[in-house]
Amino acid sequence: MGPLTGVKVLEFEAIGPAPFAGMLLADMGAEVLVIDRPADSGLGLKRERWYDVMMRGKRSVTLDLKSPSAKKAALELIARADALIEGFRPGVMERLGLGPEVALEKNPKLVYGRMTGWGQQGPLAARAGHDINYIALAGVLHAFGRKGEAPVPPLNLVGDFGGGGMLLGFGVVCALLEAQRSGRGQVVDAAMIDGAALLAAMFSGFLAAGSWSEERGVNILDTGAPWYDVYETKDGKYVAIGAIEEKFFAELVSRLRLERVPPQHDRPQWPEMREIFGKTFKSKTREEWVRVFEGSDACFAPVLSWSEARAHPHATARQAFMQVGNVAQPAPAPRFSRTAPALDRAPPERGQGGRTTLTDWGFSDEQVRELRRLGLNFSS
Repeated sequence: MGPLTGVKVLEFEAIGPAPFAGMLLADMGAEVLVIDRPADSGLGLKRERWYDVMMRGKRSVTLDLKSPSAKKAALELIARADALIEGFRPGVMERLGLGPEVALEKNPKLVYGRMTGWGQQGPLAARAGHDINYIALAGVLHAFGRKGEAPVPPLNLVGDFGGGGMLLGFGVVCALLEAQRSGRGQVVDAAMIDGAALLAAMFSGFLAAGSWSEERGVNILDTGAPWYDVYETKDGKYVAIGAIEEKFFAELVSRLRLERVPPQHDRPQWPEMREIFGKTFKSKTREEWVRVFEGSDACFAPVLSWSEARAHPHATARQAFMQVGNVAQPAPAPRFSRTAPALDRAPPERGQGGRTTLTDWGFSDEQVRELRRLGLNFSS
């Protein structure tokens, strides 16, 4: 049903980027089995399991990893998996007897995916942290915000998900491809601080070329340029413009029906230009501006809320959002012309669907009973 159909992934319960990586793999057709704790241990933000979108498409078994027999049960699952994902601090899996050395001895072709904030090595490796900390030390958080104001955290999208879960998912698939050629597995060390820095690769070139200032809010993409910013409309809503190219800037000015605007790249006159744009956009409602810019290449868009975005005609035409378990959420991406994934499973409760996965992974009834004896619990 998807390009990763047939790939077996074992995911250890974690928060944020690790389950996001597992969701990406499950979205693409991989069979992702989560080893959950027997009960909710209060990790991260509390929510009912039904609403944990990053658990979609997966199945679950439960296991107390600190129990004497847990290591043996987990290793039996590791022996059948193509990839493993864990999001603990460095050293935790080793203390549980499930570190890479042990796992790869049991399954030499295993891809062992590790997700941390600071990486497996380095002076900060053992320290706690969250997205905001990782992107701060990566130099990325400093760049978000307006001139003269404090940096603004961009939700937890840059560290946890873009620089974390996506990096891990990409690394796991790369290692799976290599394992097909070599017959050997390996460890994938994905760190959010590395991924956040990587997402900002383009700006390394800008800085070296002298075309970007480290001062916040004075550059063309960080609200410094008046033609790449958001503006309030008459009804208290917002619109976004990104008219970087000259022809698009000219189209913007034309659609705004402005008689005189300072030259696009004359920085000393940017404050005047910003004032003109601000007053102009305040003269109509957001929807009125949508009609003004209909069919235009002025790089204009209304700033929509999440619920508005789901109902936008472009999103509905592309079926960009879907209902899974009565929860509206983004559809799997990217899209494939021949092996299109089909998401048909809502997030499982703890242990839900584990028996089916064990059968699919080739465990006999006797082996399933032995896993239960070792402390693995599951339902159909």
